[in-house]
Amino acid sequence: MKHIKDNYNGSVQLRCVVCGATDKFDSNEDNSYIKCTNCGKEYFGGYDELVEYNQQEINEAVEAKVEEIKNDLDKELQNMFRNAFKGNKYIKVK
Repeated sequence: MKHIKDNYNGSVQLRCVVCGATDKFDSNEDNSYIKCTNCGKEYFGGYDELVEYNQQEINEAVEAKVEEIKNDLDKELQNMFRNAFKGNKYIKVK
């Protein structure tokens, strides 16, 4: 399988809902409280609240990854069929 990757890991940078900063967060030890050091916005729901605010971006990243996997599987299946029927003059795979 040439086209299938070993893994399809991805990540989404969480953004502050006020200023859009992605790397300006301070948090307590268990991430139950987060503060944006850029604008001062406090997330009293911590990490879960930040994830909730960023849910659309997360969903878009998941959909893009699913599409990538579908495309890779499609290519791999086409190659498998092409190779399976290589040399057969009655069956052609496009």
